Amino acid sequence: MPELRHSIAQHYHERTKYDPETIASKNKGLDWSKQPVPFKEYKIGSAYDLKPYIQEKPEAFVDNTDAQWWQRLSRLLFCSYGLTAKMPSMGSAVYLRSAPSAGGLYPAEMYIVSRGTPLLPPGLYNYQCRTHSLMHYWESDVWQKLQEACFWHPTLQNSQLAIVITSVFYRSAWRYEDRAYRRIFLDTGHLLGNIELAGAVTNYRPHLIGGFVDEAVNELLYIDSRQEGAIAVLPLADLLDMKQLPTGRTALPSATETNYPQIPDGELLTYFHLRTQIQAGTTGKLNLPPVKQEKSLEDKYNFPFCEKIPTATKPIDWGNKLEGLEVTILKRRSTRAYSGEDLTFEELTGLLDFTYQPQNYIDQGFDHATDYFDLSLIQTFIAVSGVTGLEAGCYYYAPKVQELRQIRFKNFRKELHFLCLGQELGRDAAAVVFHTADLKSSVAQYGDRVYRYLHMDAGHLGQRLNLAAIRLGLGVSGIGGFFDDQVNEVLGIPGDEAVLYITTLGRQR
Repeated sequence: MPELRHSIAQHYHERTKYDPETIASKNKGLDWSKQPVPFKEYKIGSAYDLKPYIQEKPEAFVDNTDAQWWQRLSRLLFCSYGLTAKMPSMGSAVYLRSAPSAGGLYPAEMYIVSRGTPLLPPGLYNYQCRTHSLMHYWESDVWQKLQEACFWHPTLQNSQLAIVITSVFYRSAWRYEDRAYRRIFLDTGHLLGNIELAGAVTNYRPHLIGGFVDEAVNELLYIDSRQEGAIAVLPLADLLDMKQLPTGRTALPSATETNYPQIPDGELLTYFHLRTQIQAGTTGKLNLPPVKQEKSLEDKYNFPFCEKIPTATKPIDWGNKLEGLEVTILKRRSTRAYSGEDLTFEELTGLLDFTYQPQNYIDQGFDHATDYFDLSLIQTFIAVSGVTGLEAGCYYYAPKVQELRQIRFKNFRKELHFLCLGQELGRDAAAVVFHTADLKSSVAQYGDRVYRYLHMDAGHLGQRLNLAAIRLGLGVSGIGGFFDDQVNEVLGIPGDEAVLYITTLGRQR
């Protein structure tokens, strides 16, 4: 009989931690002959070319309503996941996209499910990044199957289009092995952030669904669930045709598994993913808690005797009709090196304001309530090394009252270099943001599937930080590889908080 352990989510997290004493033995090197291709191809299907609609300005289609519809959809997809640069690499080329991805591996795939519109017949479409086109590979009405798989989610009742995000696991696992599961969902979070913001630019409102019958969605898309799996479903409200759709639950719980066998290295990712799935026929067995209301006006941590610094500030200006947002999405790049120069306190508070205070941006055209799975589970800590007017140290960010609460008094540049696996980005950044979550408590609420939700929400927050930094002319780069336990010990982050993601901020070299 296998011994009783923590949940499989907690077990996975412990197994995939990086540790200074063992990381060298796990670095086996990459087999470049097996490097995956980050694009999906279809030999059969009908292609809908979207390039003309991003090559022309909106004014070109002022008298053509059909072309206006296509242009909006074209811009939505291009700003979400389109190819924005071509970089030479080892005798070939790496194509960069509007959403960042660890190692440039891009495990996510985007599909469009059409209920049937005057311009987009019912069926299944894959977004082809290389050609900026939609491949219509299945021509039939599958909308009811999607509704059934999503437990008749109310946002699917009146919408006509839905985006489905999947992951091709090997694309990321080739490099990051079992720990790739973390990065896959961080990358998906980046993409979700882009879809949300691109929707604001193009008058679409994506509604996030994370609770669905996995195998039913996989079968609907005709994908091989051993290689690829559905991650998120996003019905699109066309704000030019309808008002906001009725809201529904973004996250549903899965089972919690505590009795599992010994799982060899290399098989942990696949095993864990299967255990986070929701099975058909379980709606009556999920014992769903009521949708959580705001429990308290207080933030989670209020450390005694810590200094508290207000962060309320003037919102970032995104330009007339969000023109600055679209430009920022398309020119975003991950910073490769920082100069070590300071940020201003106003720059740091501007980054926090856009990321955590969406209510301050409604009058600019942003949505009033961004969809996350459960943002109350995510905590934010910031290691400050160089911010003018702010003492070096580690701070807890309290978003509800908008203040920084200092918990450690030290410049951690040297330690951050070590914690980020020797990456100079950690050492030279002016501030380093850590997103964390109490994994045990989170599993108690949502089962093992919460591991997906936590990392997607952390990636979504990270993408908002990315874009705010680029808008302010700053450098920014996410880090998914770090010494997990040592981060808590060095910075004073409570031990119950599992570190999910790191975002470095500074001035580019």
